[in-house]
Amino acid sequence: MNEQISITGLGSISALGSEFAEIYENYQNPKHFLKEEDFGKFSGIVSSISDDLEQKLEEIRNSDPKYKSIDKSVLFAIFCARNAVKQANWNISNFGINVGSSRGATELFEKFHEEFTKHPLGKTNTLSSPTTTLGNIASWIAHDLQTEGPTISHSIACSTALHSILNGIAWIQSGMSDAFLVGGTEASNTPFTVSQMKALKIYAEPKKDYPVRTLDFEKEKNGMVIGEGAAMMCLEKGKKENALAYIEGVGYATEVLKHNVSISTNADCFQKSMKMALKGVNPEEIDCIVMHAPGTKKGDSSEFNAIEKIFGEKKPALTSNKWKIGHTLGASGALSMELAILMLQTQEFITIPFLSEQKIPNKINKILVNAVGFGGNAVSILLARN
Repeated sequence: MNEQISITGLGSISALGSEFAEIYENYQNPKHFLKEEDFGKFSGIVSSISDDLEQKLEEIRNSDPKYKSIDKSVLFAIFCARNAVKQANWNISNFGINVGSSRGATELFEKFHEEFTKHPLGKTNTLSSPTTTLGNIASWIAHDLQTEGPTISHSIACSTALHSILNGIAWIQSGMSDAFLVGGTEASNTPFTVSQMKALKIYAEPKKDYPVRTLDFEKEKNGMVIGEGAAMMCLEKGKKENALAYIEGVGYATEVLKHNVSISTNADCFQKSMKMALKGVNPEEIDCIVMHAPGTKKGDSSEFNAIEKIFGEKKPALTSNKWKIGHTLGASGALSMELAILMLQTQEFITIPFLSEQKIPNKINKILVNAVGFGGNAVSILLARN
């Protein structure tokens, strides 16, 4: 990278909460936030936001008549964007916005499609198109914050949020923008979405103390679940005194597909993305890695193999949050960034309680954050302590 990028604001919402102190406390707690939910014809494990946070979302919905018809994923994004910009103390209006989602407005889409199939003339709701287009996420944030800069929404599966960071950095380093609001949002706890994940034969069953056995290489079955959440970050050029953390390196790669949901045995895409992010940095300087690690046998092991290829026997400490809040799809990379920032600020490694012989770093100055999506789209972000 030409110059460090400061993260000066962070807003999030997930089963862990939305306030720094609460999220930190919940990460220290060895319990998970996964629960079984009834979806009518079937049930499935998910992670959901609290009733208190649901009420805060309703307050946003009721704050503007136009918000009555927007999807929950957009409410997530607005909530997080407000908090991130407030923390960064931005009093500007010309910053850019790039907020992605793997699924987009899935709750509204499923609702409108059901109405369409049941209508005798095949008619649908007047607002079914504008409220379910992917671009409406960034547009509504821009409306809410009254910004004048570029607004971008995109979907690159589960690496979406980290791709938004790449894009924001590119705009800043090009000189076309001094600041960018980036992140990911996902309100994916819907019947069709959960059914789709179950169809992949990788979904966890509610039979264990820890349904998602992230980085447990002795597990006999796959164990991924989905969760809802979002996280937004304020990016600014250079080293700012109020920075929560600095971005020192970025990497990205795509590998050739052998199957629709495949990833190579040694995660070639992750090897390339991590090498790029570490350019000019001694791998021994990396204190820990927040892995993508969805809880599937192939997904966990292939990323671990890639890490071994890059770091050899001197692997950093490894962790992930998917055992605790599930896989938040397009938002997962942003919530992994939040976990990394928490560890940098508190100097406490957040471990996975059911793993033995975990390496605990004495200091935490540099953290690598990984994410990958269907299609082998890997991204690695190198964070450094302020």
